[in-house]
Amino acid sequence: FEVELYPNEAPKSVAHILTLVRRNFYNGLRIHRFEPGFVVQFGDPQTRDVSKKAYWGSGGSGRTIGVAEISPKRPHKLGAVALAYASRTGPTGADSQVYICLNGPARYAALEGDYAVIGQVTSGMDVVQQLRELDIIKRVSVKGPGRAAK
Repeated sequence: FEVELYPNEAPKSVAHILTLVRRNFYNGLRIHRFEPGFVVQFGDPQTRDVSKKAYWGSGGSGRTIGVAEISPKRPHKLGAVALAYASRTGPTGADSQVYICLNGPARYAALEGDYAVIGQVTSGMDVVQQLRELDIIKRVSVKGPGRAAK
């Protein structure tokens, strides 16, 4: 699937994620969260080790973004890509974990204003809809001038 990123609304967040992509951080990670009709989530390096499954969802790259680039111009909707974070850290604690919305905007009213939407799936949403926990992300790459990731 392909994702268009929003560097104008979330410059530091997009730069952080693109840096991780270029370092092959996401290659080989597993989907660690699937909530039917809600989200699919990945980005925890611990998911490479099935013996650490009890801790999946708690890890990251070790470098938080440090800002919450939440824009009303980019709402949660089907195919929106947003940054996840631990509730104890708040939005500025977002790091490598991202989620993709699997439903329409009405389903995400409680998330608006608290999570930064940094992109949108532009191709392959049918693939995203089929992702489940334990599925492996084989490869993530940058396409174009750093504006779209795959």
